[in-house]
Amino acid sequence: MVRKNLPLLFSAFLCGLLFAVGLCLAGMTNPANIIAFLNLRGSWSPSLLFVMGGALMVCLFSFPLIQKQKGPLLDTRFHPPLKTRIDWALLTGSALFGIGWGLSGYCPGPLITSLGTLRQEIPELLVFFVTGLLCAQMLSRHTQKKQAVRNEDKGDSKPS
Repeated sequence: MVRKNLPLLFSAFLCGLLFAVGLCLAGMTNPANIIAFLNLRGSWSPSLLFVMGGALMVCLFSFPLIQKQKGPLLDTRFHPPLKTRIDWALLTGSALFGIGWGLSGYCPGPLITSLGTLRQEIPELLVFFVTGLLCAQMLSRHTQKKQAVRNEDKGDSKPS
């Protein structure tokens, strides 16, 4: 099974490595750079705009080319997002993500990349990050179960 997935795993490894090197070179693993970008009233630093701009330029040129392809190189089909609606979960999750990012100066990519820096705060932040992921999964499962019960109840109340 591993041998079959080797090209996919190697591709994922290379993409992750490229992403991590880019984050390090751009200074995005230093929380002071993130906090300086978010500090609009103090000593604001536009450095993150250049990082986001670079990512946007890659997407602007590559996505149209990718969408013209019949399928991905290392998978059987494309996997577009299943959810396309803006709902309370998206808004709440975005707000919590933004608060965590603003308070710590780390978002998930740089946090994981920073594991190699051996900074003292990284393990603590990682524990909170994983705890947040687990809580979000539990809440999502609970919400899905409630929705399934509601759908079942609606189905039972319909005349046959």
